[in-house]
Amino acid sequence: MVKKSLLVVGICFIFLGCNSNKNVSSSVKSNDVQVAYFADNGFGNAVAIVQHPSGIYHKGITYVAYQGPLEDSYVVSYNHSTKVWKGPFKAGVSEMGKDPNRKKKIDNHGKPAILIDDADYIHIAFGGHGGTPDLGDNPLGNHHYGKNLHAVSKKPLDITDWETLDNISPFGTYSQFIKMDNGDIYLFYRHGAHRSNWVYQKSVDNGVTFSEPVSFLKHKRRTDVEAEDSWYPWVSRGNGDDIIVAFDYHICRDRNNTQDERGHIPERHNLYYMVFDTNSGQWKNVQNQSLTMPLTKEEADEKAIVTSIPDDWTFQARTDIDPDGNPHVGVLVGPDIGANRSGAKRLQHFVWDGQTWIKSDTANLPKGNGVFKVKSANEVSLYLENTSNDDVGEISRWNSYDSGKSFKKETVLLSNKNSGFKISSLIDNPHPDARMIVAEKVKGTYFKKMYLIGDGGAVKRSIKEAQVLDN
Repeated sequence: MVKKSLLVVGICFIFLGCNSNKNVSSSVKSNDVQVAYFADNGFGNAVAIVQHPSGIYHKGITYVAYQGPLEDSYVVSYNHSTKVWKGPFKAGVSEMGKDPNRKKKIDNHGKPAILIDDADYIHIAFGGHGGTPDLGDNPLGNHHYGKNLHAVSKKPLDITDWETLDNISPFGTYSQFIKMDNGDIYLFYRHGAHRSNWVYQKSVDNGVTFSEPVSFLKHKRRTDVEAEDSWYPWVSRGNGDDIIVAFDYHICRDRNNTQDERGHIPERHNLYYMVFDTNSGQWKNVQNQSLTMPLTKEEADEKAIVTSIPDDWTFQARTDIDPDGNPHVGVLVGPDIGANRSGAKRLQHFVWDGQTWIKSDTANLPKGNGVFKVKSANEVSLYLENTSNDDVGEISRWNSYDSGKSFKKETVLLSNKNSGFKISSLIDNPHPDARMIVAEKVKGTYFKKMYLIGDGGAVKRSIKEAQVLDN
């Protein structure tokens, strides 16, 4: 029944022209009913931590990107002074999500990352899960599905009209954008499916052109087990010219291996950290030792490891750095739980004190996903999603005042009965009222309500504007 419903939705959007590409813009009116969500057309896992940033605050406006109907990319904006919402507008058409005969109806790997260049043009990278063989040979990995795409607004800071460019590799997934102080743009992603190198492409002309992909994490065949080395990094701005990377290791087992009858499973272990000095072009570990690129599993274990986690499974590393240059690194950790990748895991947090990695006391944290912001040498804020035993989904902020060694719950930012939440990474350069994007999870539904969450909770919107599907 659910599959038939999705097919009907797909037919509606493809053949009847149902879309959300409508100029929805107005200030709050006194007679409008206000709701906590800004749109109801989030699709599948509409946002995630790995594809980031999903939002950016720039010149008084927060811009938000997420996965909408048929896995296409949508962008919304909110003006914090005038309280005016605009959008959602369809910013990019994915090559995924259009085939009703595909066994896996929603791929979810092509969610958009967003960036604003120094000329105020808005960019999104989206749509890929490794590319397909018809796109040609992938010299740095293998193929799977979709096509990595890059779309740019046709006018500065205008989300209404977009152009898709052919200037990045089509063999990408898990797009992550970074802009440096000098305007250089870095696009990080995995160059193919699981058995592929992780790479970056650099632009020095506001995204008009990009350099060829440069590998920084190496996939390769193992000799001791029927598997290949694979990786899941999370990339962010560090201090100065540095880019910081936290990552975990994926043992990509053969689908027909004899050592585990389950074949290929989402098994990940360990936690690592390294730094890319974009000024010198050198990669180094936390102790300032040089690393050979692309990094292999052997050198990562020797020079870049934060902690070994050989038995439990990890999921989705993340990192931030304090003003003194001491990094904080986190990852979800839990038992071998198969496809349930986040719900049964608890965040582990580590901080470098200049000599060693110190593990925080996070035993009081509920199981669920979270992202953190290091505000000073002593203060860290953790934004956490979890679902209680009585099926109440919650987004809460936990604060640490001892450099992340322990956390205390401060406030609940969003709470809904009979639902859970998917969270984005923190918005780039966030306004206090808009820290992150949240997609509501309700069992049996493909479409998700989307929330913009800040220190005061959700930014509200007129229900007439927020009910995009009805439009």
